[in-house]
Amino acid sequence: MSAQVFEIKNYMIIWRQLEERDFNGVTVKIRGMVRCIGDEYSMDVVFYAPDSKYPNPIFEQDKKKGYLFMPISDMPAFVDTLRNEKPIYGHLRLDRPDWTSITTTQEPVGEGEN
Repeated sequence: MSAQVFEIKNYMIIWRQLEERDFNGVTVKIRGMVRCIGDEYSMDVVFYAPDSKYPNPIFEQDKKKGYLFMPISDMPAFVDTLRNEKPIYGHLRLDRPDWTSITTTQEPVGEGEN
């Protein structure tokens, strides 16, 4: 299967002083990470330093794990989404890595806090 959608049930926030890690031949300067965990699949959203290079999203189908790369400035908004929305889904894509994503479902306009 070239695409997998899973519900994110738990998450873990990891802050780094600065970790350098190789992803598919690209050295990424990691400042933070959010591990998004489902029942069977997971995705690490890697938040990189402003001066870092980053690869395209990765889906390691055999490990049931994906990686999405975003600038560290996006981390607070991303964590806020995880804290305040439900349900949330991870989309892992071998066929279209650029479509790898985290999404909510459709919500009515003006729903506000419940």
